[in-house]
Amino acid sequence: MTNTTTQPKPWDGRQPPSEPIQPRGWYRGMPSPNPRGRPPGITDKKAKLAQRMLADADGIVDAMVAQALEGDTGAASLVLSRVLPALRNQAERVQFPFNAAAPVARQIEQVLEAIASGTVAPDVGQLIIQSIKALANVRAVEELESRIVMLEAKEVR
Repeated sequence: MTNTTTQPKPWDGRQPPSEPIQPRGWYRGMPSPNPRGRPPGITDKKAKLAQRMLADADGIVDAMVAQALEGDTGAASLVLSRVLPALRNQAERVQFPFNAAAPVARQIEQVLEAIASGTVAPDVGQLIIQSIKALANVRAVEELESRIVMLEAKEVR
């Protein structure tokens, strides 16, 4: 059953709108609703909250330290994370047979053999292999530069 009592809306194509439809609220390109801007001296909620927290910071720190000293591990973790820097992982020094004059592929094989034998930890071996790759890239660039210099010298003659 259809409802025959509804009125046609002015924008459904049967009746042209009497006025252009204006967007509601702020839209790009409209004149500023506050042309003079925010008056000086007004602080927003975040700034007020930050001021309150700074005023109470000493008491908060004292309470956290007291809780940490009483054995609260969460408080101790928070205090220590703010006071002490995180410990960085340091690679250990290793010694294994390594021929630096060998081709790059052989150097990487030597590192992989040391990892397989247990002489070098896998993470340390990965660092060594990355260093070998970086050195190989530098050597390749140097070789290309020298070739370019030689080619340019031949063209000048």
